[in-house]
Order: sequence, then C-alpha cells, then structure tokens
Amino acid sequence: MKKLVIVFAFFLLAGCLPQANRITQTSTIDALLSGIYDGQTSCRQMLTYGDFGIGTFDKLDGEMAILNGKIYQIKSDGKVYAPSSDIKTPFATVCKFIPDSQFELKTVNFKTAESIIDEKFPNQNQFLAIKITGTFKHIKLRSVPAQKKPYPPLVEVSKTQPVFEMNDVFGTIVGFRTPPFAKGVNVTGCHFHFLSKDFTQGGHVLDFKLADGNCQIDKCNEWLLILPKNDLLQNIDLSKDKTTELRKVEK
Repeated sequence: MKKLVIVFAFFLLAGCLPQANRITQTSTIDALLSGIYDGQTSCRQMLTYGDFGIGTFDKLDGEMAILNGKIYQIKSDGKVYAPSSDIKTPFATVCKFIPDSQFELKTVNFKTAESIIDEKFPNQNQFLAIKITGTFKHIKLRSVPAQKKPYPPLVEVSKTQPVFEMNDVFGTIVGFRTPPFAKGVNVTGCHFHFLSKDFTQGGHVLDFKLADGNCQIDKCNEWLLILPKNDLLQNIDLSKDKTTELRKVEK
C-alpha cells in the first residue's frame, strides 16, 4: 500500500513539473488587444510551467519577465519590482529553458539579430525560446500603467505608454520567436523583454543595439494553450484580424 501511495505521489509531482521543449501560454494576444486585462493565472502557477518567459500583469500593470525561475515586474516607471506570487496574469508565455545551442552576437541591432536567428533556425514553423545576454550600446524599452474599467483597447493604452532609453547597459533579453500559424494567439516573430544585470530597469523591447553578447536558443515542439475558465472571452469577436493593431502596440 505504501508503495502505491509513493508511486501515485510521484506522478502527481511529475505532472506539476515543467516539461522540457514545451511552451505554455495563458490566454491569447488578441484577447489582450481587446482589453481583457483581468488576471486569470497566478505567478505561482506560471512558475509550475517554466522558469523563463514574458507576459503582463493583472489590469495590465507593467511588463513581466521570468528569468532563472524568478518573476520580475517592470512597472510604468521603468523600474523592476518583485511581485507577490498571488498576483495574476491575463497573458503570459513560459517554458523550461534548456538551450539547444548558443552563438555570439556582435554589433547588431534588433532587425539584424532577428535575421541571424532566422538564418540559423530557418524553420519558421518552430517555436524558439531566446535569451540574449550582453552589453547593449543602446536599448529602447516601454512599459504600460495599470488600467481602470472599462478597459480601453491595448492600442489606445500604447499611445501614452512611457518609453525608456538606456545606453551602455549590461543585461538580458528574454523572449520567443513564434510561428506565423499562431497569428492572433501569440505575437508572431520575435517578442522580447529586457532586464538589466542589477535587476533595477527593464521593459518591453522596442529596439536595441547590442555591442557584444551571447544568444542561447531553446527549440520547443510543444505548445500548451490555457484559456480562461470563465466566460471572459464570450462576447469578444476573435475572428477579426488585429495585425495592424498589434504592430502599433509592439513597435
């Protein structure tokens, strides 16, 4: 009997452990664009799915970066905070980061870095978790302030978003390259957030110039999507193409 209990407990625990090569996502980017900012999944639960990722917070209160199993909240003042594990997220993407390869990047901007990654990993139908660590000659970031109901669409929030620029800063970019077939569900292409080495500054990456750094890539072939349990998405038309809105928000 004791052996059965031990085996059962083992499988319960294993089911809670992050799975290698699996990306787990809560809600969809189009839902976020539509103003669905109420958090559904706690930070504590997100960490059961992975130790690396990006997202946002309840009421859209800043940018989320998950690095080495810790969640960081970059609020609209550009500063990094340690959120309570009970705070919830309306949208986040995480994975257990186990890099398959790494390479150096020198004197590149955002677009050039994307091109190099695409050249080394030409399969655009594969998810990539991407970690870039190094010295940034310049980096342009943004964050968003918490919103009040009735929530405005994200494209309206982004019109007044605080933007921060830093020079000669060492830090880490955390993010993903998502395939085109996930359009409307996640941000296709590269989506990056940044944390400075001293964990005092960060945000959503709009542009950067990397002087010297290292890029690590984790190829992922599983994608788990978790939708809200309640009827938050019931009255939203997610069939509309929001590509233009997303482009304005991301760039």
